[in-house]
Amino acid sequence: MRTKDDFHNLIDKIEDEEVLKGYFKLIQRLNNNQTGELLDGLSPEEKNELLLSYEESFDSNNLISHEEVKKQHDKWLRK
Repeated sequence: MRTKDDFHNLIDKIEDEEVLKGYFKLIQRLNNNQTGELLDGLSPEEKNELLLSYEESFDSNNLISHEEVKKQHDKWLRK
């Protein structure tokens, strides 16, 4: 499997332990999201709110443009 070999080679070249830990945590988080552990960790109320938000997102009246979001969060985006 070429991808695994490439991935192992990349990891072997990284000397900084903190960088490796950061990548490890990121990959763990991505894997947990993929396997549904993130959703499984939500309470019933949180799941209901998430599903409601998802359904509401199909109504364009509930959405705001990317430009509007950028305006609303401009002070954080400039950092």
